[in-house]
Amino acid sequence: MVGGLNMDLRIRVPRLPSPGETVPGGRLDRGTGGKGANQAAAARRLGARTAMVGVMGDDEFGAQVSATLAEAGVDLAGVATVGGPTGTALILVDPAGENMIITSPGANGLLRPEDLGALSGRLDSAGVLLLQLEVPIETSTAAARLARAAGVSVVLNAAPLPTTVDDSLRELIGLADLLVVNETEAAGLIGDVAERLEGSDPLEYASALRHLGPAEVVVTLGARGAVLAGSDGRSRHLPTFPIEVVDAVGAGDTFCAELAVARATGVRELDAAVRRACAAGALATTRPGAQSAPSRFEVDALLAAPERPAPVSGGGAGRTGHAP
Repeated sequence: MVGGLNMDLRIRVPRLPSPGETVPGGRLDRGTGGKGANQAAAARRLGARTAMVGVMGDDEFGAQVSATLAEAGVDLAGVATVGGPTGTALILVDPAGENMIITSPGANGLLRPEDLGALSGRLDSAGVLLLQLEVPIETSTAAARLARAAGVSVVLNAAPLPTTVDDSLRELIGLADLLVVNETEAAGLIGDVAERLEGSDPLEYASALRHLGPAEVVVTLGARGAVLAGSDGRSRHLPTFPIEVVDAVGAGDTFCAELAVARATGVRELDAAVRRACAAGALATTRPGAQSAPSRFEVDALLAAPERPAPVSGGGAGRTGHAP
């Protein structure tokens, strides 16, 4: 894992505010976050040996992040500490589990390509390299090149998506074996193509994204599950699991973690890997917090349940049936 480490500051609110509006909220909760840290902790809970490469600040937040990940069993030998603040996320969560998130990169922005020595030493035994966009793109690109040279599969969760999709981001996407995005990120990546596809089936978005270079693409649809476009050229939809939503924060990271774990542990069929990811993401919404991933046993149990899950109509998190 090469990615961001944050401290999450979360407040539950009766509803998400409109621009310029003040909404009274509940208690301020703190917890370890950052897409890289979330996915690393989730992958470890899902049964994979996980090593993290990143940067955090020398503040109280950094100490808490380090302690939490160490307790989760994540290898932190590749995490450096620098002077200054640790990355921070401000999160609002409404009663339906929907959320609004603002991030401040802090130390995450200081991870440079020359800091990837710890990654090189771990690729020989790695099954998958999982990346996001919370550290500089040139650093993630350098990591992807190292992985490709070592014969290690690259899974890229292209989030949070920058406001401008430039050649450096396109290069990174082209190095990914598997690209994971939500609907908004998918539209941002394909730009004018998204305008031409507006109102069409999301399957077309997944197919269009494959033209950016990845052999496989997954587009998550919230309560509607996910669509995928595989190397066989076919696109298809997988429904979500009907489940009661408590907090959708971290569900997407759990989805990505299980997708990477499935691939690292030999689940080669994309449909099967995405099905496991949908189950893990759905279970993550049943408990609060960004690092609320289920265990491998819980995922297996949900997949083995006798009643097959049915598609859930509508968008967003909703109160039931949520995949990231």
